[in-house]
Amino acid sequence: MPGIDKLPIEDALEDSPQTRSLLGVFEEDAAAISSYSQQLYQAMQRIYDAQNELSAATHLTSRLLKEYDNQRFPLGGDDEVMSATLQQFSKMIDEISSCHAILSTQLADAMMFPITQFKERDLKEILTLKEVFQIASSDHDLAMNRYSRLSKRRDVEKVRLEVMEDVYTARKKQHQTTLHYFSALNTLQYKKKISLLEPLLGYIQAQSSFFKLGSENLTAHWEEFLSNIGTSVQNVRREMDSDVESMQQSIEDLKGACDPLYLPDPDPARIPINRNLSRKSGYLNCRNKTGLVSSSWERHFYFTQGGNLMSQARGEVAGGLVLDIDNCSVMAVDCEDRRYCFQITAFDGKKSAILQAESRKDCEEWIATINNISKQIYLSENPEETAARVNQSALDAVTPSPSFQQRHESLRSAAKSRPKASHTSSSDSASLSTLSLDSLVAPDTPIQFDIISPVSEEYAGQAKLPGQTGRTNPFGESGDGKPEETEDSILQQLYMVRFLGSMEVRSGESTDVIYETMRHILAARAIHNVFRMTESHLLVTCDCLKLIDPQTQVTRLRFPLSSVVLCASHQENKRLLGFVLQCSGSRAEGRPVSVCYVFESNNEGEKICDSVGLAKQIAFHSDMDRRATVKQKELDKEKERQQEEISKQKQIEKDLEEQSRLIAASSRPNQAGGEAQLLVLSNSQSEDSDTGEEGKKTGESEA
Repeated sequence: MPGIDKLPIEDALEDSPQTRSLLGVFEEDAAAISSYSQQLYQAMQRIYDAQNELSAATHLTSRLLKEYDNQRFPLGGDDEVMSATLQQFSKMIDEISSCHAILSTQLADAMMFPITQFKERDLKEILTLKEVFQIASSDHDLAMNRYSRLSKRRDVEKVRLEVMEDVYTARKKQHQTTLHYFSALNTLQYKKKISLLEPLLGYIQAQSSFFKLGSENLTAHWEEFLSNIGTSVQNVRREMDSDVESMQQSIEDLKGACDPLYLPDPDPARIPINRNLSRKSGYLNCRNKTGLVSSSWERHFYFTQGGNLMSQARGEVAGGLVLDIDNCSVMAVDCEDRRYCFQITAFDGKKSAILQAESRKDCEEWIATINNISKQIYLSENPEETAARVNQSALDAVTPSPSFQQRHESLRSAAKSRPKASHTSSSDSASLSTLSLDSLVAPDTPIQFDIISPVSEEYAGQAKLPGQTGRTNPFGESGDGKPEETEDSILQQLYMVRFLGSMEVRSGESTDVIYETMRHILAARAIHNVFRMTESHLLVTCDCLKLIDPQTQVTRLRFPLSSVVLCASHQENKRLLGFVLQCSGSRAEGRPVSVCYVFESNNEGEKICDSVGLAKQIAFHSDMDRRATVKQKELDKEKERQQEEISKQKQIEKDLEEQSRLIAASSRPNQAGGEAQLLVLSNSQSEDSDTGEEGKKTGESEA
């Protein structure tokens, strides 16, 4: 069989990205083996279950055939020939059932047991070692991080010894765990072949034995193949046993030889410094600037490749270029709170890097190696001999710089002696090209770097009216006793922010005001060495913005949402945000005062600005709904008033009609007398006329 790929257990202590990459390949292979073995196990389990089912089915068939005589059929009963035939079939099926039972037992022993053992024991062992390796690696990284952060100025012997002991323990644990993990992964390559071949061999042998019970000549042509497979399995097993024994011996040798290397800062007397190197690799901490006054350190694996310094993070396939170190300069530097630091500057002086080694020996070897590479010694035929000849010049190049305190004092004295420079904006936007600096920020405006807590005013920056008095409540409550409005607010979002400063601005119409204020505040903090920042919880609601003390939950500042006229985050540093607050106080010009507040958040500032915008939008719609409701109520009141007017008008008309009717009724008796006389006269006249007519009619009748 072909050779087995192995992890180099000798490189376990260095823990380089190349070794980690190779380890990743082995872990991927182990995961693939686990997945494939699981599928194969399920398939073989189905075979085993089917065989058991077949054995049970044949046994049931035989039993049913034997019970044929006990069955009572309405037709065809007492058929002795059929009964005898079925009894003979039952005996034959009994023999077949016995063969199937033997086959099931052989499958359980020869096929299911090896693959089950590989799945439950070997693969689970790999997973357990992987978890232990990850925990040991994480503990080692934490110990190295704590060791790297040992203060140079406050070097406490007890703390340093405890940290070094932690590093020793963590590194030893990681190394020994890595050795066993690498050994298990190497052994898995053998067990993979055994776990695939041995179950198949057992399955074929069981089937062969099963068929041999019925026909001795059925599997005659399989004997040579099965013999070869069996011989191969035995050879692999013997090779695995030999390799495991060799790896165990190597592990014991490495445990004894690598014990002094577990210390992060070994004694140079025991392990001398090699200044003749032309290549070097190892973990270093690199300093990265995260702001104007802040920086962070990141740990990467660095190595030299020709005349280039490369870095590679864990998980990366290849390294990236850091600096071209041909003709570069390197020197030890004093960092504020880090030891064993050195700085590399490119030949043109435009690019530099500050790195930290984990020990003095490692630091001096890196400086000597980079000095050798910068002199292009690596291009010679024998770099180590050439480096040995120029070793003295390389040591002369390693000159430590002045201490941080001396450089700090020199910078401060230089800053005092220089005339005050005019503040100019670095932004290239169109608005800053048209607006001058004085049009954005008021000249000679003081900058407030801290929050006075607690505050009893309604919100910060609001000027007190004449005669208005305010009192400071030690419990952070407002003096006017207004109830909290945030409990009924639709929107409540909480963010962790740090207050950088605030200052008065002239304009609140463009985001350039916020950018310019950020630049002023950050520059002022850097000039005056202000590094402390007040951490608060920023609560965004539909009514206001609140700055709350994280420990005491006391409201430090309260900004009504209606007074926030502008909110924006920094264009490059997304963690910086600011908003402009328009106060009702008045200055000499008789206009409102605008104050810009600048914060640094743990999250992106855009999210907080979006929350403020959403709160203002909700507040705007709520105000519009409230106004619409008030207007509707006014319309309803107007309609009710009109209805009342109409009702009053109708009542007045009814009263007038009633009054007219009463007046008419009071004047009716006089008119009634005259009308009676007219009625009497008319009646008498009508009677006379009737009498005359009757007389005429009588005379005519007589004639």
